[in-house]
Amino acid sequence: MKEKHSSYQQIFKATSILGSVQVFNIIISILRSKIVAVLLGPAGMGIVSIFTSTIGLLGQITNLGLGTSAVKNISKASETHDQEKLAKTATVFRKLVWITGLFGFIVALILSPFLSEISFGNKKYTFAFVLLSITLLFTQVSAGQNVILQGMRKIQYMAKASALGALFGLIISIPMYYYWKEDGIVPAMILSSISIVVISSYYVKKIAIPSISVNSSDFKNEGMDMLRMGFLISFSSIILLIVGYIVRIYINKIGGIKDVGLYTAGFAIINTYVGMVFTAMASDYYPRLASVSDDKIKTKKTINEQAEIAILILSPILVVFLVFIHWAIILLYSNDFIEVIPMVHWATLGVFFKALSWTIAFLFLAKGESKVYFWNEVIVNAYMLILNMLGYYYYGLTGLGISFLISYFLYFIQVFFICKIFYEFDFNKEIIKIFSIQFTLAIFSFIAVYFCNVYVAYSVGLVIILISSCFSLNELDKKLDIKGIVSNKFKKKV
Repeated sequence: MKEKHSSYQQIFKATSILGSVQVFNIIISILRSKIVAVLLGPAGMGIVSIFTSTIGLLGQITNLGLGTSAVKNISKASETHDQEKLAKTATVFRKLVWITGLFGFIVALILSPFLSEISFGNKKYTFAFVLLSITLLFTQVSAGQNVILQGMRKIQYMAKASALGALFGLIISIPMYYYWKEDGIVPAMILSSISIVVISSYYVKKIAIPSISVNSSDFKNEGMDMLRMGFLISFSSIILLIVGYIVRIYINKIGGIKDVGLYTAGFAIINTYVGMVFTAMASDYYPRLASVSDDKIKTKKTINEQAEIAILILSPILVVFLVFIHWAIILLYSNDFIEVIPMVHWATLGVFFKALSWTIAFLFLAKGESKVYFWNEVIVNAYMLILNMLGYYYYGLTGLGISFLISYFLYFIQVFFICKIFYEFDFNKEIIKIFSIQFTLAIFSFIAVYFCNVYVAYSVGLVIILISSCFSLNELDKKLDIKGIVSNKFKKKV
């Protein structure tokens, strides 16, 4: 029993530590979205969204996957306690960061007229993209600093750098949006990226990594090892960004920039609040799963345990979204954004399937099946793009929420049967029970808010929130022994 509690406690502890780093950033993100909504409106938010997604896409293309692969190299070098090895690895990595950062800057600079034309349908924003090109360099440098902190497991430094970067970015943006309105978007993005570089560099300098020169042979061998692993994973991320970019451009051409802002605002809420769980999956779950990937029994156990914790944590949050999203939209944005509510309702149901599919899909990477992972992502993004376009064309913003639900249901079926056929994976009875109960409660909440009057909807919704929360707490207590942990801490204090 202690061993069972220990494995669940490890998952929950990692989720809590990694997720808590996001809490402050979530608050900052809420404030930023609220400020953009109030000062710039839906159209301004749409412009910010297109700038961000365009620069993000170029960044994914030009960073060559270093942020994914180099953590492993830095971590392994650090574990050897060989300062020369660590210094050599860090030096090679930093050189690659600057090379890829400058490459991104030059590419964006050259393509600025094209980016303006394809993004907005005119060359009005060419100079804006010229200015924003420098953020690709700053972003890559700051990402490189974070890789060093993560690879050396300087979690506190990472947390401080992330929180302070978000805070200073907000402080810088507010006066620019207030005084310059839409003209302040580009300067705010540039200065925010500079502040993040300065802050992350400060914390990296607190780590004693000696300086060392490397020859061309060392640079080639060490550098190729970093780049080789990241390519296919990076390509899958690029495809995801391309799909998001095309969807925004499609919405802009069919419905207008206002709908782009509404779409961005709606999914920002979902992505922000479930980010804690998925961050824990990406940062902790992947290496833990990789360590047992050759053992079918342990692999199945690890995936099922992660899925159980993810659903238990997410479900009460998602039910709250379903019941109170109307007030959340008004609080976080403004009355101008209430059109997005039906989209968020449908998409919230899709998050249940996203959580399950994520836990399974990591098995491809854990087993080193990077090509399987890549083509798996290509397929899901292909039908996700088609469903998004069809959904928006026929049902507007609501159709985008429906397409999100359908896409992740299909994705779940896809990855489940791939892993079942090739890796003999299956879900145990516990996760099936947990998912069935919590998803059924979410369906009841959805029906209440969609088809009942406001008084019935809130009454039924509050009862369902209570049931979902109590069920999750009870199940978490069984797995984590929460009462025992609290009791032991209380006894120690006494």
